[in-house]
Amino acid sequence: MKIVLAYSGGLDTSVLLKRLILEGHEVVAMTLDLGESDAMAGDGARAALEAVRAKALALGAYDAVLIDARDRFVNEYAFAALRANALYQGVYPLSAALSRPLIADLLVKTAHEYGATVVAHGCTGKGNDQVRMEVAVRALDPELICRAPLRENPLSRPDAIAFAREHGVPVPHTTEKPYSIDANLWGRSIEAGVLEDPWCAPPEDAFAWTAAGAARPALPEEVAIAFTADEPAAAGARGVALVAALNALAGKHGVGRIDLIEDRVVGLKSREVYECPAAIVLIAAHRALERLVLTRDELRFKALADQRYAELIYDGLWMQPLRGGLEAFNASFAPRMSGEVRVRLHQGNAVVTGSRSPCSLYQQRLATYGAGDAFDHGAAAGFIALHGLPLEACARAAGERVSA
Repeated sequence: MKIVLAYSGGLDTSVLLKRLILEGHEVVAMTLDLGESDAMAGDGARAALEAVRAKALALGAYDAVLIDARDRFVNEYAFAALRANALYQGVYPLSAALSRPLIADLLVKTAHEYGATVVAHGCTGKGNDQVRMEVAVRALDPELICRAPLRENPLSRPDAIAFAREHGVPVPHTTEKPYSIDANLWGRSIEAGVLEDPWCAPPEDAFAWTAAGAARPALPEEVAIAFTADEPAAAGARGVALVAALNALAGKHGVGRIDLIEDRVVGLKSREVYECPAAIVLIAAHRALERLVLTRDELRFKALADQRYAELIYDGLWMQPLRGGLEAFNASFAPRMSGEVRVRLHQGNAVVTGSRSPCSLYQQRLATYGAGDAFDHGAAAGFIALHGLPLEACARAAGERVSA
C-alpha cells in the first residue's frame, strides 16, 4: 500500500516512518518548510531541511518531497489569524493549529500526485492535531483513508526512543530531554518531559527562540509596525521576512514566552509551553491600531468574533464556512486599517508606546483637559439623565412597591 506521511523528521514521525516501512508499505515522506529553520542563515536553513528529506530516504522511504510553504502559511493562515487577533483562551497565538489545515491540504495534493489512497500523520490519541488533520482531510477528499498509527498502537516517549535506537533511527531526543517540539514561523511549541508537571517551571533548555533573563539586552528597543490596508511591515520587511525578523528581534529580548494550562479539543487539560515572539508583537500592534480606528461597537462585536475565530482554528474547523464569513467581516475593516504602531521590547515584554493613523477616530481637541478643549461639557448633563433613565424608573417602581 502506498501511504503519504506528514513527516517532520522528529522522534514521532521518524519512528512512524520506520514502522510503516517494516509493515511493508511504500511510504512517501512529505516535509513542509514552514519557517522552523529561518533563524539560521538561508543556506543553513535549506540544508537542515534537505537533511530531513535525506533522513527519510535513508530510512527506506519510497520517496521524500520537500515543499516550501512559508509564503502561503504566513499570508493565507498566520496573517488571517492576525486580522482576528487570534489568541486561544486569550493567550496562545495558534502557531501549531494554523499549520495543520495547510499540512492536510498538501497531504491530499501529494496523495493525488502519487496515486496514494492513504495519508498518515504522527499524532497520538490524546492530542489536538489528530482532529485538525483528519477533519481537514475529510473535508478536502472524503475518499482518502487517514491513518493515525501512533493512536492505533501508542508508544510512550521512552518506548519511542528505545525503538529508534533499536532500529537505527537517528533522533535528537534523550530520556533526560524528551521534549516534543513543533515549530513554524508563527511560533514554537514545547511539551512532554518535566513540562507535564504544571508545578515545575520550564527549564531554560526547553527554550530556543527567546533569551533567558541574564542574556537579554539591558536597554529597551523599539520597533515600528506599519500597517497598510491591514498588511503589516517593519523596516521595509513584509510577509515571511517580517515574521522572521521579528522572531529574532523580539526573541532577543525574551518576548513571546507562554506557559499555559489549556483545554484541548479532546476534553483534557494540558500544560503547553510556547515561544511566539513575532506573533505576540504583531497582535499587540494590530490591536492598538484597531483601538485607534474602529468604533466602540465595532470593537465590542469584533472581540466576540475574534474569540470565536480562535476557537474554530484551535478546534480544527478551518474548513467551516463560518471561518470564511469571519474573515470577510475582518476584511471589511481593511480600508481603515492603515497606520503605524510603536512597540517597546524589554525583558520579556512587548508594550505599545504609540500609535497613529490617517483614519484615527481620536480627536485631541475633544479629549484634552488642557487649553483648546472643544468638548461641550454642558451636554453631559442631559446625556446622563437619559442614560440613567431606565435605572431611575426601576428605583421609583421599587420604592412604590415597598410603600404599598
